[in-house]
This record gives sequence, C-alpha cells and structure tokens, in this order.
Amino acid sequence: MDAKLGTRPRDALGRLLAPASLAFVGGKEAEIALRGTLDLGFAGKIYAVHPTRDNLAGVPTVPTVADLPEVPEAAFIAIKREPSIEVVRQLAALGTAGVVVYASGFSEVGAEGEELQQELLNAAGDMTLIGPNCYGFVNYLDRLSPWPDIFSGGAAKRGVALVTQSGSMAGIWAFIGRRLPLGGIYTLGNQAQIGMAELLSHLADDPRVSAIGLHIEGLQDVPAFAEAAAKARRNRKPVIVLKTGRSELGAKTTRSHTNSLSGSDDLYNALFERYGIARVSTMSAFAETLTLLHHGGPVDGYNLLSMSCSGGEAALVADLTEAMKLTTPPFPDHSKDALAAALNAYVQLENPLDYHTFIWGQRGALTACYAGAMSGGFDAAMLLIDTPDGDDLDKSTWIPAINAIVDAAKQTGARAVVAVHLPEDMPADEEAVLVQNGIPVLRGLRDALDAIEAAADISANWRRADLPPLLREPTVSSRSPRQLTEAEAKERLAAAGLRVPRGQACSIAQAADAAEAIGFPVTLKVSSTSLAHKSDVGGLALNLQNRAQTEEAAERISQLGDELLVEKMIQGTVCELIVGLKRDPQFGLALVLGAGGVLTELLTDCATLILPTTSAEIERALSSLRIARLIDGYRGASGDREALIRAIEAIAAFAADNRDTIEELDVNPLLVLPPGHGVVAVDALLRIRED
Repeated sequence: MDAKLGTRPRDALGRLLAPASLAFVGGKEAEIALRGTLDLGFAGKIYAVHPTRDNLAGVPTVPTVADLPEVPEAAFIAIKREPSIEVVRQLAALGTAGVVVYASGFSEVGAEGEELQQELLNAAGDMTLIGPNCYGFVNYLDRLSPWPDIFSGGAAKRGVALVTQSGSMAGIWAFIGRRLPLGGIYTLGNQAQIGMAELLSHLADDPRVSAIGLHIEGLQDVPAFAEAAAKARRNRKPVIVLKTGRSELGAKTTRSHTNSLSGSDDLYNALFERYGIARVSTMSAFAETLTLLHHGGPVDGYNLLSMSCSGGEAALVADLTEAMKLTTPPFPDHSKDALAAALNAYVQLENPLDYHTFIWGQRGALTACYAGAMSGGFDAAMLLIDTPDGDDLDKSTWIPAINAIVDAAKQTGARAVVAVHLPEDMPADEEAVLVQNGIPVLRGLRDALDAIEAAADISANWRRADLPPLLREPTVSSRSPRQLTEAEAKERLAAAGLRVPRGQACSIAQAADAAEAIGFPVTLKVSSTSLAHKSDVGGLALNLQNRAQTEEAAERISQLGDELLVEKMIQGTVCELIVGLKRDPQFGLALVLGAGGVLTELLTDCATLILPTTSAEIERALSSLRIARLIDGYRGASGDREALIRAIEAIAAFAADNRDTIEELDVNPLLVLPPGHGVVAVDALLRIRED
C-alpha cells in the first residue's frame, strides 16, 4: 500500500473536501471563493481572515487565524507564498484538518521553489494539504467552493467528478457546469502531498459520484494510482482519462528494439487498460463520455443502432464506425417486420437506418419506427437529430421526434442517446425533456461515437473474470548495466524455461568443427558484448549447409570479433515475434511483444504489458496484434499458440525473478513453429546490472 494512502487517516481528505467549517484567508481571490461557497448554500460555518478589511463578501473578518473564534476544519489560503507557509504552520498547530494553498512559486519554478515547497510540507505536518500552485475545488455535492474564479452550475445531489492537475483546464469545464452533470471539480496543482491517487481513491468510495474524469499530465506514484484504480473498478465506478504529454518520461538511449517499440505513453495505456479506465483524446470527447456515463453508466457492448432521416448521415456513421470497435449489425426479423409496418416501402431496412421524412412530424409513426428499430437488442440506440435553436426559427416539427424517442425508450427499455452534429443544434428546452427521461444529448457525432465506445470498453473490462494484479514499487540495483554475450543470455533464458537452439560458442578456427558436431544446416553469429544488432553490420550468416560455407562465413565475420556462436538452424517457421523487457523509472519493468525479425520497427505491431501480468492479459495482448492472424491460421498455416503463451509467461517469470537487475531484454526473433512443435528463441540481447 502506498505510504500516503496508508499513514494518513482515511477520513482526513474527506474532512478537507466536505468540512463542517471553512476559513478563507486572503483578499480578492479569497473573497471570490467565499462568495461562491455562499452561492452554493454551504451549511457549515464560514470565517474570513484579512489583516485590514472588515469583511469578505459580507462575512466579518478577523486579522489573523489566531483570532478565529474556533478552529476551522478546513481553510482556503490565497496569499503570497512565504506568508502562506506561516499560515499553514499556524493552522496545523491549531488542529485544522486540511488546507488548500493557492499561491504559486513553489516547485514549479526550480530549486528555490522546491526548498519552499518542502518548508510548506514541514509546516503542514500531519495536516492534509492540496496544492500549492492550485486552484482548489468546487464541490457541488457538499456545497462549497474554495475556488478563486467563476464557475457554472449549482448544488447537486449526484454528478460526475473531474480531477485535473491544470487549473486552466478545470476552469474550462467549470464554464459548462449547467450542461455537464457536475458533482465536483478538483485541481491538484503541484501535488506536494495530495495527488491523483488520493483523490481517485476518495471519489471511488462516494456513492453520489456517478463517474470520474481524470486529466493527467503525469503520475507521481504509479503503484498508488493503480491501487486507487483497482478500488474504483471493484466499486464499479466508471473512470475515464484525458492523458496529455505523449513524450518519453525519463527517455534515454537504449540498445534494444523493445525500447524503440514502446514508450511511456504505451505504459500509461497498459495501466489504463488493466484497470478498466477508458482513454479519450479531446476535451470534447471527455465531456460527452462523462455525460453518457452519468446517464446510465457503461454501455453493455459494442452493437450500435443508428437512426436518422438522412442517407448522408447514415453513411457518415457507417464510415466513422468502420475503424472502431463499434459495430452496426443488421436488424433481426422481428424488428424488420415492425419497421416495415411503420415506414414507406422505399425505406431500406438497414442499420444505420435512414428512415426518410415520410413520417416527419408524426409522433405516433416516429415512435413506432424508433421502437421497432430499438427492439433489436442493440447495446445502444442513437438518434441523430439536429434541432434548430433560436427565436427566429420554427422548431415545432422537430418536437414530435424528441417526444417519440422518449416514448420508444420507455416502450423498449433500450439504452437511448441523442446525438447532434453541431453543438448549437439542440435547444435547452428540448434537451431538458430528454435528460429528464434519462436520455443524454451528446454533441458532435465523432465525440458521441467515441463516448459510446469508451463506455463499452469499461463494461468489457468489468466483465473479465480475472482480477488485475497490483503494481510494485519500481526498484533497481545501483550497479551499472552490462551486456551479456548472446550465449550467456540464452543460457539464462533456457534455465528460466525458454527453448533455445542447440549451439556452441567457439573461436574462428573451431567454427566448422562445431557446425559438423551440431549438424547442418547451421547459423553463424559474432559473439560480442558490444554489438547489439548483428544483422545490421554483417555479423550473421544463416542456413549454412556444409563445412565450406561455414568456414567462408567465419572468415568474413571474423572482422567483427574473435568469438563466434554456431547454432542449429531452425526451419518450418510460421512467424517471428519479438518479446522483450524494458525498464521505466515510474513503472519498473514492462513486457513488450510484437511482430519480430528485421521488420520490427517497420511494422510497429506491438503491445505493452506492465508487470506483474497474468495469462489472461498475455492472451489479450497477443490477440491484439495483427501478426496474431498468422498464428491463428491465416491461409491455412497456424502456429503453436499454447507454446508461445508459455514462452511469454517464462519471460515474465524471468523478469519477476530478476526485477532489480534486468535493464533490458530482446528476444528477437522468437520463432513460432507449427502446432505441437513449440517456439524457439533464436536471438537474445540481455543487459543486466551485475558485477
């Protein structure tokens, strides 16, 4: 368990986020935050602290925190950085449970700021602290806003929670609070003490929170976040993430293909996928996905019904979903019969459905059409309808369609959503009718489809029987890494249960004799601790059939080194894979598998797994590769999938046994043979931290 989560009292963060009393310390920003808290209808006691003013937003002030009539349970401090430290020290001494520190100029500005941030933490002691360099939060559920800016929306009994490291991005979401069903907006700033893991863990336990949206720039404590994410999954609390910054964290020059295939962003994707966190890529998709999750939670599957009165719209849905996991399967016979009875004979009864405009403006006929289509057992039913807004436009003929989708959803019990192409094309009154009946309005077709797919991804993860393993704190030996010879690397892998070719390390003069002893055909390689990729420099000869070919190859390769490795040539290969290990400063060792051989970087067909892993995760990762089609029987040839899984598991076990010392590993290629013939590691690069 993470030290932060384990040593701090479980209710400490809750006392800060929903206190019985709240003090505001400062001038302009503190007054804005105090006024917002009053507007939300905070039921607790409110105090104001300012050395010269007599009130903040009408609340009488005292000059110092020492003059407060009682110890506030929480405080919002909006003064300069050095005075903030002293006020934090005073509040901690009084026994305040938690504070939000607004001031900037701490670790985000360099060494001087880092020293001040440590001083701030020392001053806080055991008191819970959010910030510094932090906008605070708006808690709509408990009616308080230690938040120095405007925000939209009012008190709520249930809603989505947004957590971000960016005050500016939080402010953008605060602007749309009247449409997005918000329960809270929480910013973290520098995360000097309370970070993403603590907020996620706390919100995962709150039954009033319908879904959680995380904006992540980077995680300070990956294992702690994994623990919180696992809790959210257990509690069936849907979580989505907008992860920014796809560049390498702690990037360094490496020798292996594995590191060139997989970067830190792939590790984040593996982390999110493991714990059922759906990732979106835009602010708009973030908002629409949270809206969908609030109204009904995750979507049961990927089978989508699309309805519109335009062939162009139907074709657009078909085009967009072609590259997605969403599918638009045909109607079952009973749905076709119902649609045929409701529609003109000219309508093609296909999904996506273009129902034409023959029944436009007729609530009963539209209801029969929608209900007939929605009776097909689809996981989500989407009505595309852009309704005119503005007093100068007559929208009366659109109202029957709005009412009809509500009627059809009630009749069928289907999961209904309404999507509009353009955000402006849905009047507030019509949206209110839909939302009151549990039908969310999703703005932008692409964002709507992304939201449905993300919600289905969460559901698919929750249905898995296997429990995702938690992460360990990354540890690494202080010794410098060294590269083993290929023969040494294979010896260690063979001891771990991986099959390698029969071979012998020898001198140039011994190569032909070794080849005859092993049996032709053979391969010949230079054996060196300095060459990472032998084929790139001519250090490899394949399929040598006799002594003369071996002697000629040995002479040629001798320019690169004095020691050679002679091995039995493996024949009958179905496909080549790469399986490797890479070390990341945040995640520790990770497992990478993908298409191998000389086309590794060209194809970039790979999957990354964080360790430890499970057989089920390995199976899913393998199935996600394009090259898996070769293993599973493309054009009649199939590979030994069971042996491949066992080999990957052996490498994962090898990683677990040597987690502190392995720097990187490439098994490339790992040859997959026909069923019953296994797999063979014919090349291996291993760098390990040993003397």
